[in-house]
Amino acid sequence: MSRRTDYFNDPAAPKANSIVPAVTAFVVNDAGDVLLEQRSDNGRWGMPGGVQEVGENIASTVVREVLEETGIHVKVVGLVGIFTDPGHVIAFADGEVRQEFSLCFRARPIGGEIKVSAESFAVQWFRRAELDSLDVSPTTRRRLEEGFRDAEVPLIS
Repeated sequence: MSRRTDYFNDPAAPKANSIVPAVTAFVVNDAGDVLLEQRSDNGRWGMPGGVQEVGENIASTVVREVLEETGIHVKVVGLVGIFTDPGHVIAFADGEVRQEFSLCFRARPIGGEIKVSAESFAVQWFRRAELDSLDVSPTTRRRLEEGFRDAEVPLIS
């Protein structure tokens, strides 16, 4: 059962009651494969990530979240973009309805081994050609496209 519901430009979506700084990580290995997890909160494939905690800088959030959720140690090497679409809201089982505010960082693996966590059913490296067949949210698909676009200037939306 889903513990969160994502709404995308849905007039029936509940009104947001919070904005929380969060990160996602576009992690690509030397073969050009991207690291994704099948999320336990909604069953979809997505990039590892989560919310910033008090006392940590944003790059540390990326490193911590990727390690916790996938078992992979990463180094942050850039910024894919800043995603703040007010049309994307996430309703959680506890009543929080969060407006999207996500910084997507580019990262490289530097060690570790794939493992699942309480936040994931599966963790896997995917070739770019495999991504179209995966169940991912529209916002994840956009982050993946921007990550592979590899623009010099990060997207701000």
